[in-house]
Amino acid sequence: MKCISSSQMRKIDINCEHLGLLPVQLMENAGAIIARNIREKMGCGKVLFVAGLGNNGGDAFVAARHLAGFSGYTIKLILLGKAQDIKTRESCHNFSMLKFSRLQVLEIKDSSQLISAVSDWFSEADLLVDSIFGTGVKGSMKEPESIAVDFINKEGKAGKMVISVDIPSGVDPDGGDFEKAVHAKLTITFHRMKIGLISEKAKGYTGTIKIADIGICEDAEQYVGPGDLMMLHKRNSGGHKGDSGKILVIGGGPHSGAPALAALAALRGGADIVTVAIPEPISKIIESYSPNLIVRKLSSNLLCSDDLSILTDLINSHDIVVLGMGLGRASETFEAVRKILPFCRKAVLDADALSALSCSTFEALADKCELIVTPHAREFTSLSDIEITENQEGRIKAVKEFSEEKGIVTLLKGKIDIVSDGKQILLNRTGNAGMTVGGTGDVLAGLTGSLFSRNSAFLAATCAAYINGAAGDLAFKKAGNGLLATDVIEKIPEIIKEKGIG
Repeated sequence: MKCISSSQMRKIDINCEHLGLLPVQLMENAGAIIARNIREKMGCGKVLFVAGLGNNGGDAFVAARHLAGFSGYTIKLILLGKAQDIKTRESCHNFSMLKFSRLQVLEIKDSSQLISAVSDWFSEADLLVDSIFGTGVKGSMKEPESIAVDFINKEGKAGKMVISVDIPSGVDPDGGDFEKAVHAKLTITFHRMKIGLISEKAKGYTGTIKIADIGICEDAEQYVGPGDLMMLHKRNSGGHKGDSGKILVIGGGPHSGAPALAALAALRGGADIVTVAIPEPISKIIESYSPNLIVRKLSSNLLCSDDLSILTDLINSHDIVVLGMGLGRASETFEAVRKILPFCRKAVLDADALSALSCSTFEALADKCELIVTPHAREFTSLSDIEITENQEGRIKAVKEFSEEKGIVTLLKGKIDIVSDGKQILLNRTGNAGMTVGGTGDVLAGLTGSLFSRNSAFLAATCAAYINGAAGDLAFKKAGNGLLATDVIEKIPEIIKEKGIG
């Protein structure tokens, strides 16, 4: 059974909204399912909903409205707080409709009111619905929520049916420890099993667990979207220079533009410091691209093993190595790449660096270096000895198996990008035909390195693919088929800012 974390569920919700499935629709579906389950458990009687101020409470508002439409039920709802403090637009919308429904609502402003005014509401109820906290809440419980949980548990011990919405309030949704929680007889969780529901401690609180389908779009999980970007590390306002990533780009020789594009993309992706280690003859060219780049000259006109002493010091002082852009295919360069990699803790390999890899290289790096490789189809075939076809399922299978076998993250570039770490797979469809122009792959490699300095390899690769393609789409609106790789770089900050991850 696939279990998901609270952050993954939040990601899916955001991706659904991006695809056009609005949160209010999902809330309506969830509430209808709760009402249906109550009717299955009890054909008539008194039902008390205890709702919090978040979306979990919103699910209860919908369920109460649905249930109130059936004869034989007396519905009451306790809101643990003031209506004006309800946290989401969707919950506010559904709470506002309760005044048109056949039920009683009481807003609880403090614990004393809960104890004195409505304690009898708990004792009179035949069935209680716990909708206080959802998967977005962690930490110790405060009043009046803590007292409400005590009231619910008291009635549950007396034999009454207690249904928890998504997760029993108080249980840590991600499997961490917790002090107290609702003892449910039935937990209705939405879309997928939550990690926190299968912890040993939680088993004493969940009762029977029912997983309910609320109509989540399949593509919200299968494709990278804005929700994935929200999982990226955000800058700390109290941070210092270098905390947001120090990137070392090693490239150039026959070509000067490629490493410069990667380096500038890394800066636009949010890295604090980007150093370009480059063969001496083209160092002045790289310096001319931007004063923001730190340039270190290497010893000859090509990357070679003689540069190892310089590079090891640079590698140790940077978080990530982005290697391969514009290196050329000289045998001494390939030898240097293979010697450099064992000194790297994290690396993104692109372009000519991919041609230097072999099975023995991957074996030597196992458990020593976290690797992301960013091949196109032809490079992937050369790396893996697997012929890539146009068949999407075949591509996905090949990338997953290769990543699992080598213990790396693979970002296969194409019309639909495929990213896998051997366990997870995500697809990306941002981007356009104009991005076949030279240099956009170099931009992707630099951006991947920037994100990798502060995030996991899989998250960095998936989000870099999305941002790179989305920046290209934005640039294409203005430049059309005249789009340049530098246009993509300039649009990266707009995408990051628009998605709220800057």
